Amino acid sequence: MTDAKDGFESIDDYLAAFPESVRSKLEELRKVIREEAPDATERISYRMPTFYLIGNLVHFAAYAKHIGFYPAPSGIDGFREELARYATSKGAIRFPIDEPLPLDLIRRIVRFRVAENTKEKRR
Repeated sequence: MTDAKDGFESIDDYLAAFPESVRSKLEELRKVIREEAPDATERISYRMPTFYLIGNLVHFAAYAKHIGFYPAPSGIDGFREELARYATSKGAIRFPIDEPLPLDLIRRIVRFRVAENTKEKRR
């Protein structure tokens, strides 16, 4: 498996570097983010797939044992109770690679981050 530190030109390039079992999870994650943030642009930032909307919205990356999801500290703090079963740090959530992604929770976190970023713009 590739390492998230490799350089990629696009999210498509990033996804293509993983085996199907991982790639399909990453594609699910990307689809949910796109649905909740249709105006966000895709880019590679910090060597990870990133969605940008008036600033960094969320990042994600695949590792040997988990998929990292990076919704900024506020995106974790706002869902701390629901995230209790996952390993988290200040800005990261680690979803075990061998479990289904909690897509509904991810959807709500992205929605929260969209509202947060667009609220900042209005100020």
